[in-house]
Amino acid sequence: MSILVIAEHDNFSLKAATLNTVAAAAKINASLASEIHVLVAGVACGAVASQAAAVAGVTKVLVADAAHYADQTAENLAALIHAHAPGYTHVLAPATSNGKNTLPRVAALLDVAQISDIISVLDADTFVRPIYAGNALATVKSADSVKVITVRTTGFDPVPATGGQAAIEAMSAGPDLGQSKLLARELSKSARPELAAAKIIVSGGRGMGSGENYHTVLEPLADKLGAAMGASRAAVDAGFVPNDYQVGQTGKIVAPQLYIAIGISGAIQHLAGMKESKVIVAINKDPDAPIFQVADYGLVADLFQAVPELVAAL
Repeated sequence: MSILVIAEHDNFSLKAATLNTVAAAAKINASLASEIHVLVAGVACGAVASQAAAVAGVTKVLVADAAHYADQTAENLAALIHAHAPGYTHVLAPATSNGKNTLPRVAALLDVAQISDIISVLDADTFVRPIYAGNALATVKSADSVKVITVRTTGFDPVPATGGQAAIEAMSAGPDLGQSKLLARELSKSARPELAAAKIIVSGGRGMGSGENYHTVLEPLADKLGAAMGASRAAVDAGFVPNDYQVGQTGKIVAPQLYIAIGISGAIQHLAGMKESKVIVAINKDPDAPIFQVADYGLVADLFQAVPELVAAL
């Protein structure tokens, strides 16, 4: 019996979240001494399969190449995984939008309980996951024959993307269920690093006052640091920036080397998405703002004065 990891990809390249998920699989495998397989389902996805085969710790890459996997719709992908899941002890996917859309369907088809958003592995049956917006940790033990798990990628350091020599094996495609169809995809284009994978993030909150202030004040700082830009839900709801900037419980979960929170009060929903950052810097004029409770460095100041001074000093 082996462990199956569902690859996150765009038919051209393997997403970094897969490396973190393989790391979680490796921790599970430490007490099983079995194999780690990666499933790549897509169309014309040979380049992705080759990248997956090079990932350290992976022993086999299974490729389902068919037109109805082009958009990796959850219904078709779940049916494919369900058909092959009985041959595995664990099925893992990143806790991304795709993973959270697909794996609950797999768990339902297998009639097992999904274990969501794990951040630690204690043994092959026991896992730790955050609850109550990360304010408490639950230790969960499963006796299911197939454990269906989503992995919070910030909880596991990625395995090396090179060094592996896994075999690549074609597998039969499942049926096209025709239950859903992707009509269009609008992708935001930016020269900045991807928010979820960035090493430095500059985030703004309601204290920015307007979308214009958000860009004129924060963009020079992000440019100096080569940082991605994020925002609190309050800033997104106010229309300052699009919702793909949102960091938090209902946005993106991040864990950069440096997180700079500017004009962000620190509601627990936002903290749940960034408190695993290695170093947190907060700038807020309210000395009682909750963000200062998790910040490594805090500056009580007017952000419209402090940030330009910081940019000038860099």
